[in-house]
Amino acid sequence: MTTVSQRRPDPVRLEDHFAFGRNWRSFAAGVGEAEIAPAVANLARLLPEGALAGKSFLDIGCGSGLSLLAARRLGAASIRGFDLDPDSVAAARDLFGRFADDPPVSLAVASVLEAEPEAVGRFDVVHSWGVLHHSGRLWEALARAAALVAEDGLLVVALYRRTPFCRLWTWEKRLYSRAPASVQAAMRGLYRTLFFAGLLATGRRPRDYIGGYASARGMSWHHDVHDWLGGYPYESASPAEVREALAALGFDLEAVHEARPPLAGLFGSACDEYVARRHPRNG
Repeated sequence: MTTVSQRRPDPVRLEDHFAFGRNWRSFAAGVGEAEIAPAVANLARLLPEGALAGKSFLDIGCGSGLSLLAARRLGAASIRGFDLDPDSVAAARDLFGRFADDPPVSLAVASVLEAEPEAVGRFDVVHSWGVLHHSGRLWEALARAAALVAEDGLLVVALYRRTPFCRLWTWEKRLYSRAPASVQAAMRGLYRTLFFAGLLATGRRPRDYIGGYASARGMSWHHDVHDWLGGYPYESASPAEVREALAALGFDLEAVHEARPPLAGLFGSACDEYVARRHPRNG
């Protein structure tokens, strides 16, 4: 008797991931100063004042390139980004071509799970917002990102907070990421309907909410919905787990911005943000 086991997702294979890049490329095509400004403000909020002036900056999972562009505008002298998805790299390259092509940014298609300091280098600031939990191996991804931080450098990461509904969302994301476009559209419609009902139940108007929406990365609400529903692989972590992992990697936490997912995560989790410095004696 022959048994057939279901192939587990390969974290390094693009085919086993949601098509984040197509979503980012769609969003990036409409980016202007109105989207760039909140991205700059968000990055500045996370870092000590002047932390990027004349420094090197690496963005792991560069997405649309907004964080890279924000780092440039905050004074970074050397900027590099990589992403598993070629569409994301293309979106970032196009964004820089439109808004900041001198000096050029270094971009590459690569997985964080294959990143080595000897090949990638070490940077004063390593940034990865909402990416490592989609790698398929969260803790390995965090360790590899940490290894790319220079002595006394900063690691800035945002990771989904674990909620009672994470197991449900893992199932949903696996389904959504593999579904045809028509099924994805139907799932987005159902999510929007339920989300809007929740807003109305708390006395808020959906039109006002969407009109005033601005994510930390400058993305539109509709692109964020697609990103959230399809974000597979998916993992989450508690702040205590992340603190322990960072300490074991030789980092001192400088700031933690904890998220509070509404309704305990029923409509989705949110990202806790961590800013940690590599301790000099561990450099």
